[in-house]
Amino acid sequence: MGLANRTARQKEATARAERDRVVLEHLSLVKAIAIRVHESLPVHVDLDDLVHAGVLGLFDAASKYNPDKKVVFQSYAKHRVKGAILDSLRQLDWASRDLRKRQKQLDSVTHDLMTRLGRMPTEAEVAATLGLGIDRWRRVALELKNLGLVSASSLRPDPENSAPIEFPAAPDSRPDRICAHEQLKSALAGAMKCLPERYQKVVFLYYTNEMTMKEIGEVLGVNESRVSQIHKMALERMAVNLRSAGIESAGAF
Repeated sequence: MGLANRTARQKEATARAERDRVVLEHLSLVKAIAIRVHESLPVHVDLDDLVHAGVLGLFDAASKYNPDKKVVFQSYAKHRVKGAILDSLRQLDWASRDLRKRQKQLDSVTHDLMTRLGRMPTEAEVAATLGLGIDRWRRVALELKNLGLVSASSLRPDPENSAPIEFPAAPDSRPDRICAHEQLKSALAGAMKCLPERYQKVVFLYYTNEMTMKEIGEVLGVNESRVSQIHKMALERMAVNLRSAGIESAGAF
């Protein structure tokens, strides 16, 4: 019994060591994915938080990877890492400490400037004090406004620009939705590249240009039935390509 326990512990230790080795070898993959995701997110989302979530996803991938399924580990891991990052964004508290920290910083800067200037500071003055460009500052202010953390009336526009600061109602700006949309676009674009040029054209004209099968047939010089057939085969090939990357459906996003 003692020998069996020692053998089991040795196997477990060996498995952990192999998992840790694989994780260390693929840390750069996590950073690259996190950076790509971060580029499409609101400015308050911290890159390090995405990297941390991605590393947890990488550990999960290294623990569950089965080479018998004939899927390259990097492809499998990319899907798990993206999934972990997306899960972390779904759990993001919109009144997170990062946003509240930004709000407190804004309140402090605004108060100091009002005391020093004897008036309400302009957005350019606040942005400069925070060390932000005016465009980035407006994005930060818009996010805080949308979350009810700053009032549009608490800031004045620049004297040269008499138009008030506008805070249009943002449609769906949740980080997880933004991330999911970008991932889906990227995955579909990758799957499309594996199609013959004629198939790519049918998919592009149908979904991007919103042309009918009949109109596409006129462009390609074939009948409507042939276009429908190409369209069906293109979607089937794309589905196979996506499944090979571990993506079973758009619901994976």
